[in-house]
Amino acid sequence: MRALPDITSDLSAETPMSLQWVGMEDIAVPICLTFQGVRQQHIAAKSKLYVSLEKTDAKGIHMSRLHHALNQLADCELDKQAMKNLLAEMIVSQAGIGHSARAELSFDVLLKKPSLLSGEAGFQSYPVCIKAEQTPRGFSTELELSIPYSSTCPCSASLARQLYADAIDQQFSANHIDKAALLQWLQSPGASIATPHSQRSYAYIRLSLGDEAWPDIAALIFQFESVIATPVQTAVKRVDEQAFAKLNAENLMFCEDAARRIKAKLGSLVYVKDYWFKVEHQESLHAHNAVVVDRKTP
Repeated sequence: MRALPDITSDLSAETPMSLQWVGMEDIAVPICLTFQGVRQQHIAAKSKLYVSLEKTDAKGIHMSRLHHALNQLADCELDKQAMKNLLAEMIVSQAGIGHSARAELSFDVLLKKPSLLSGEAGFQSYPVCIKAEQTPRGFSTELELSIPYSSTCPCSASLARQLYADAIDQQFSANHIDKAALLQWLQSPGASIATPHSQRSYAYIRLSLGDEAWPDIAALIFQFESVIATPVQTAVKRVDEQAFAKLNAENLMFCEDAARRIKAKLGSLVYVKDYWFKVEHQESLHAHNAVVVDRKTP
């Protein structure tokens, strides 16, 4: 077979200089994850791969070799060791022109969630990103999660309660109120005096992981939903919708309240070396959002 030209290897850089990261983005790859100890889920992911270019006279990196290394993820379960192996292979594949590698995998985790009361169930997707880096200083990983939830404003709820009190005072002016009449009025259209404003809200969480095994992503998502206490629902019946309204009333929260719940949970996770998170309440009263940003290391 006739030899083909190899510009990357045969030519030198026009301007000798090192480059921190060179690579490819949005490469498709299937991955396999185990959730809650027993179930494997095959997921379509998009990846970003980078290596350092430290040999100053090298024309460029060997991109096809990175792609070949990535394809090996399709044949194994994705865990910390698999990512370590990928980064090591990426570095070796470059034949000494660099000594560091980075990889990012972005995908949606699809989880089955039961309803609150009726026994219905449905599926919800959660955006996830896993980042890993190998340098001469060592190996590190980050896990990013996006978790939606519902939030009802405490101030709005208080103002609505005041309007209800005023309406009852006007509707029942006598010193004694007939219980049956009060209950009948409360269930009538005329008793819809005011509703607290609620909003779709999001927690964006970034975890810097220690040297232990990776956490179960599904279990971790459900833990955060549990501490926030008002996760969005999937398939529901009216009894579930009513239970969800009750759940929101029991967990009135500003974005600061949600942030403190998340921060307390993060502080209890011993495998988390560092964290960053953002809480975003997409206001229904305003055209702007209410947010909190916090991290473990200032």
